[in-house]
Amino acid sequence: MNTPDAPPPQWPVPTAPPTHDPVLFARAMRDMRLTWRARGVLAELATGYNPGQEPTVSELVSLTRDERLAAEGRDAFRKAVGELRSLGYLTPDATTASGVGERLVVDLAPAAGARLIPHRYGPSPLTDGG
Repeated sequence: MNTPDAPPPQWPVPTAPPTHDPVLFARAMRDMRLTWRARGVLAELATGYNPGQEPTVSELVSLTRDERLAAEGRDAFRKAVGELRSLGYLTPDATTASGVGERLVVDLAPAAGARLIPHRYGPSPLTDGG
């Protein structure tokens, strides 16, 4: 909760919900090709940011231990981002293709081929894409 003399958050909560397809988002959150850590990073980035306020990978990695509170360390974050990039869930935006301080664009299209745990007890609206 913000107090009157507390600084505003570095990345404010967006004023509008993300425009991602909810079915693809649900499939991505259940994609067994991803570690739990990578799914958490994807959920954070897919939640959305106001235009021009998206953090870069460098900014997220450089958060201090105090700023991260209970969050995992820098190496864990880098590994999760690498995992998401390798499957195509994250790509650098066109303005930072050099990779230095890059902003990442969330693409949930890889969730169409998500490896899901099969539903053992009757039909399910989400089926295994693997």
